[in-house]
Amino acid sequence: MRRVVLKLSGEALASPASDETIDASTVDFLAREIAGAMQRGGLELAVVVGGGNIWRGATGAMAGMNRANSDLMGMLGTVINALALQDAIESHGRATRVMSAISMDQVAEPYIRRRAVRHLEKGRVVIFAAGMGNPYFTTDTPAAQRAAEIEADIVLKGTHGGVDGVYDEDPRVNVKASRFDEISFDEVIARDLRVMDMTAITFCKDNRLPLRIFDLMAPGNLGRALDGHAVGTLVQ
Repeated sequence: MRRVVLKLSGEALASPASDETIDASTVDFLAREIAGAMQRGGLELAVVVGGGNIWRGATGAMAGMNRANSDLMGMLGTVINALALQDAIESHGRATRVMSAISMDQVAEPYIRRRAVRHLEKGRVVIFAAGMGNPYFTTDTPAAQRAAEIEADIVLKGTHGGVDGVYDEDPRVNVKASRFDEISFDEVIARDLRVMDMTAITFCKDNRLPLRIFDLMAPGNLGRALDGHAVGTLVQ
């Protein structure tokens, strides 16, 4: 795999052992995994980070907020997470660029597709923030969209909380649930398996963009996924 988009949820930057919204040791672990992965010659890595550890647009909407305003708050949360991840990755010696879909020139570059590709070609880790800049979408969908725009080979969705792939049932509810090593987009849609936002799933299907869902919190798993090992579940 030459060019890859890694999708992280905002919750992956937190820790159940801490009350902090952004847990420093957890972010450092993720940064070490990413920096270690970049030692592979020729790898071009972009990261899309969520904001659920800070704010979820749907949560605010259910509490009576205007959905567009609430989603905008969530987008700003992704920028905070992106800056935290940038700092941690650079502390491990890797150049990064944060590119935001919402203009904020003092903290991030604006997202421009050609500029993002050029950063990748120069070996920089590109962190895409603020989703697509539009309400009513989770950050899964812009992960798929950015991957298509930069002509990535695959989307890697790193999970946390012990779920290490796609199951026929929620393994946190049914311990006998079975994990798929490989599954088609059509079957994911037919079974309504909520491995990602369904808009992202159909986008990947329509654009023939493979997706691997795996446990990012297991040390070395990102490298194994990049090396083509059968970690987690491949959706294609």
